[in-house]
Amino acid sequence: MADTLRLPEGDHVIQCQQVVRSYTMGDATVNAVRGIDLTIARGEFAAITGPSGCGKSTLLHLLGAVDVPSTGRVFVNGRDTATLNDAEATAFRLRHIGFVFQRFYLMPTLSALENVELPLAEAGMAKAARRARAAELLGYVGLGDRRSHRPTQLSGGEQQRVAIARALANEPAMLLADEPTGELDAATGERLLQLFGQLHRDGTTLVFVTHDTVVANTAQRVIRLLDGRVASDTRNSPA
Repeated sequence: MADTLRLPEGDHVIQCQQVVRSYTMGDATVNAVRGIDLTIARGEFAAITGPSGCGKSTLLHLLGAVDVPSTGRVFVNGRDTATLNDAEATAFRLRHIGFVFQRFYLMPTLSALENVELPLAEAGMAKAARRARAAELLGYVGLGDRRSHRPTQLSGGEQQRVAIARALANEPAMLLADEPTGELDAATGERLLQLFGQLHRDGTTLVFVTHDTVVANTAQRVIRLLDGRVASDTRNSPA
C-alpha cells in the first residue's frame, strides 16, 4: 500500500486526532474513548492513568495499532493505522511497537533466550544474528545468566524483564505497557522502575497504562482519563 496518509510535521511517535472508539454490546453502545486529541513526542515517557473502565486499555490498543478508531485518526510513526489491513498491521507492530503485558505471555516451553528470539525470527533475522541480539538484550535487562531458564524457573520480576527484552527485540519506536508492575511486589517493582528509567535515558519512547502512583510519578508526563476523555495532562517536575 502506498504511504499516502502520513503525518506531515512534527517529531511525534503518536498523534491522535478526535479519536472515538465505540462498541456495540447487545442493544447498547459503549463509548470507551470519546474524542481524544493527543500527541506523544519521540523519546517521551508518558503514564496513562484513571479509574477502571475509563478507557485506558482501549486507548493503549489504539496507540499500538491493535485496534482502530470508530472515528478520528491515529498516526503511529507517521502512519495512519486505519489504512493498514490485517497483514500490514501485524508487520507494522512487529517493526515499530513493543508490547509488555501484565501477565507476561511468555512461551512456557521455551527458554528466556528463545522467548526473546521469537519476534526476531518473525522478522526474518538469521538464527546466529537473532541469538546474539537476544543474548545482548537479556544482558541489558540483567538476565544474561538466566538465558537458558524457562519461565517457570524465573521469578515474576525476571519473567517481566524477559518480556521487556522480547518487546525491545526489533528496536521499536515505542514501548507500550499495560500495568507493568501490577503483579509484582514492591521491591521487584522498584527494580523494574529503574530499568524503565534506563530505557528512557537510552531514548526509548515509553507509554504505560497504570494504577500505580509510583510508576506515574516516575513518568515525565501523566495523562489522566475520565469517562473516555482526557481529564488532565500534566508534567512531573524533574527529579
